[in-house]
Amino acid sequence: MKEYDSADIRNFAIVGHASSGKTMLAEAMLACSGVIGRMGSIAAGTTASDYHTSEKEHRISVHASLLHTEWNGRKFNIIDTPGYQDFISEGLAALRVGDFALVVVHASHGVHVGTDKVWDYATHYGLPKVVVVNALDKEHVDFDATLAQVREHFGRNVFPMTVPLDAGPGFHRTLDVMRSAVMTYKTDGSGKFEQSPAEGEFAERVKEMHRALIEYVAESDPELMEKFFEQDGLSEEELRAGIHKAIQEQVFIPLYAVSAETNVGIARLMDLIAKFGSSPLDRLVVHAHDAEGRDVEVSLESNEPVCYVFKTMNEPGVGELSFFRVYAGTVRSGSELHNASRKNTERVGQIYVLNGHDRTPVPMLHAGDLGAVVKLRDTHTGDTLCSPKFVVSLPRVVYPKPNIHGALKLRSKGDEDKIAMGLSTLHEEDPTFLWRVDGEIHQTIISGQGELHMQIIVERLKRRFNVEVELEEPRVPFRETIRAHADSRYRHKKQTGGAGQFAEVWLRIEPGPRDSGVDFHQSLVGTNVDRVFVPSVEKGVNTACTEGIVAGCRVVDVKIDFYDGKMHPVDSKDIAFQIAGYFAFKEAFVQASPCLLEPICTIHVTVPDEHLGDIMGDISARRGRILGVETEGRFQTVKANVPQKELYRYSTHVRSLTGGRGTHSEEFSHYEQMPAELEQKVVAEARARKEAADAHHR
Repeated sequence: MKEYDSADIRNFAIVGHASSGKTMLAEAMLACSGVIGRMGSIAAGTTASDYHTSEKEHRISVHASLLHTEWNGRKFNIIDTPGYQDFISEGLAALRVGDFALVVVHASHGVHVGTDKVWDYATHYGLPKVVVVNALDKEHVDFDATLAQVREHFGRNVFPMTVPLDAGPGFHRTLDVMRSAVMTYKTDGSGKFEQSPAEGEFAERVKEMHRALIEYVAESDPELMEKFFEQDGLSEEELRAGIHKAIQEQVFIPLYAVSAETNVGIARLMDLIAKFGSSPLDRLVVHAHDAEGRDVEVSLESNEPVCYVFKTMNEPGVGELSFFRVYAGTVRSGSELHNASRKNTERVGQIYVLNGHDRTPVPMLHAGDLGAVVKLRDTHTGDTLCSPKFVVSLPRVVYPKPNIHGALKLRSKGDEDKIAMGLSTLHEEDPTFLWRVDGEIHQTIISGQGELHMQIIVERLKRRFNVEVELEEPRVPFRETIRAHADSRYRHKKQTGGAGQFAEVWLRIEPGPRDSGVDFHQSLVGTNVDRVFVPSVEKGVNTACTEGIVAGCRVVDVKIDFYDGKMHPVDSKDIAFQIAGYFAFKEAFVQASPCLLEPICTIHVTVPDEHLGDIMGDISARRGRILGVETEGRFQTVKANVPQKELYRYSTHVRSLTGGRGTHSEEFSHYEQMPAELEQKVVAEARARKEAADAHHR
């Protein structure tokens, strides 16, 4: 196996909005460098990176795929990421371990919300960017308009290193600023090209652009700036030496014109990455925490190994694969590392470098490299593996909270254990997917980033764990409370030949403060009831509160006073007072003007300016209250309180209203009383559900 120094490694994530051509760009790079003989296609499901069943079925990327190749003596570790926001966890993990971001923009579609988001994420991780304008072989493309839009979004310092000369069907020629030449690409998909001097109007244009490039590069270095003015320009050698630094500091952001599907323009993009792209040396030191939580630095040059696991995935026939980046030292197959996140020891099994599904075993990986290892015992996404002599934890990725929820409905009984194992496994692989068993509404709730995300989860449960489920609307955890005082006296008497049951319970109930729960106390005087039965009454009352009285919902915010009763010297016992307490409370509750409370969520909806009115009108139609609006660049963020009942599939509706450019988050805020007409509907539904359940059990 060829070993690479850190300086010769290029780790980068290919990111961008959905359907911008990221997977085909990665495919073209593999074809250019000879890793694959011919390019696959999305339609046929034959690309190197989209090899999972769900990706072939839906013809989109669902997982971040790790690929590698060599170009001009440099090792490229390419991470092809999904563009759909439903699978944003994959893109975030890729950017977390990349050294720069290759941002792809479709020439026909332009900059979309997904482009803006990945740009912001790359900025958050301090990554330089290189822009690729793709699909210039399509009809009605306008490179200048796309360039203008990219500059409007990301700054005037986005600079075209190549310009298409025949954009549209048949596109195969570019004007190359670095070489001041015209590149004519072969149309056989090989990516090969011939170079000829720029002449006539092209010569003038490239001369102008070459000078502009020199000015950008000079800006990144005071010494170069001085030479620029003294010499009236920079030498070719000085220009090349300065480009790397200029890219790192984003003084200028290179942009390349390509067609990934026909492999036009890719080779020159790869030249730039090999010569001037970021290497692990550009992030020589990363910050971490030691075992006591103190800030420490992890140096690429350290001898003690430190790795970050950025993705875990269960591969059929292989088991669990852990994808990792080495931040320090050398990791060898068979070595033992400490898992700083879980405080256990892991033996590193066979290490692989990957090209999608193809795995090549290697004995070791050096600092700065990416790879995967199989069958770690207890290591998960976000964990740090390190030398026992240098225990540190690298910062984890902070993933967005789920914004869509569904309840699982099993198609066949007896699959409960299988489904629990399946859901746990899928959460370990994808931290943005969450699940819980909700004892209050008696449903298993799954939460994700969008409708497609949830659909893929259901498909994976069936395919991998042989569990068939349907998604249905989750029940809303309404609560029951009272608005008035009431009193009840309930006698429980049962005589069945032997020892009987007797208990009489006198209760007073009244409304309690909001969010106070159930406040049970006793004010017994005299000897009518032995104090030993107080816990029995409380247990009966709590059972009734858990079951609900009006609509089968949990009772809250009630004060209960057990103030008197009667007992029998022989027949009074624990169960009798439990039953009496249970029914005494129910009787009192019905007389105390009961009502339903509904959960209210606080939502933050971020949308472009032009969609603000639509969103605010929709929130009002959902019985929402606008709390405020804040401006963030070209976007407005609306904060509002909306009943949870009105938020089912809300994220899908936001995307629909805003052409996919709006996003939202939600969190529980508080409970408040429901409108009477809606309350009646909920009570009727609960009764119908109970009657159906009773009929089923009879």
